[in-house]
Amino acid sequence: MSDLLEKYVRPEKNPGTACKGCGLRLAHRRVLEAIDELGLGQGDVVWGTGIGCSGRQTFVTWKGDTFAGTHGRVYAMATGLRLALPPEKRLILTVGDGDAFTIGFLHLLNAARRNVDMTVVVFDNLGYQSTGGQYGVTTPLGSRTDSSPYGAWEPNWTQGGFDVLRILKEAGATFLARHTVLQGHEPVESLKRAIRNPGFSLVQLIYPCVTHYGVQALGTRDPAAIYDWFRERTAGLIEGDPGDRFTTGILHDASGSRVEFSAAMRDFVASVQKGERHV
Repeated sequence: MSDLLEKYVRPEKNPGTACKGCGLRLAHRRVLEAIDELGLGQGDVVWGTGIGCSGRQTFVTWKGDTFAGTHGRVYAMATGLRLALPPEKRLILTVGDGDAFTIGFLHLLNAARRNVDMTVVVFDNLGYQSTGGQYGVTTPLGSRTDSSPYGAWEPNWTQGGFDVLRILKEAGATFLARHTVLQGHEPVESLKRAIRNPGFSLVQLIYPCVTHYGVQALGTRDPAAIYDWFRERTAGLIEGDPGDRFTTGILHDASGSRVEFSAAMRDFVASVQKGERHV
């Protein structure tokens, strides 16, 4: 990763804040690989971050322009930036599962509804690991955590017939995918397609937490054992019955099928100025 870090990441932010053995650095790398393979430079991307482990790892690491939005507000900020920035500028947001699917979910749904041109990358460590390892809305059922010592029992967004990505599809998102960071180049290809899509894209990247989820739910902090557990539970059929597995792949690709929000806004304003619309 040293070549990518030298090219894209501020030297004072290397090696980052993730715990030793954490899959978050690998998730960060996947995004940088996608950017690099698309031939994008520092001036082509504006990188926004949320809170939690993912926010700390990627906060102002990008050598180009960056911004941060706490507690689920990064999507609203990115919507305003999308209206102000040139259309060719890429907006990439790295957020956690809580930032995306709980406290920030309404803002996320509205960004999808509007089809705002942004790529949201959800770094999902299966719970609220930065605050001690409490269970969240993607924590596998039965998992022991700091706040579920007898096992997580509440329905979540990824099991029991639920899939948060299908909710986002119905909300209007035009590209949706899910991968684990251990799937080699597959997540990079999805990230590239997401970044190229002129509309709202989201890629959920599930990664292993060794400090809390590994210790509390799996009974080990050995990265090799934890990573093997993730590999054994990774399935390729995203539309299949997940059971206790992570169903992965591209759920929805309707790239370019809807008018992008800022383009629609510019057209609307132009028509009003010409007297074609009366409001």
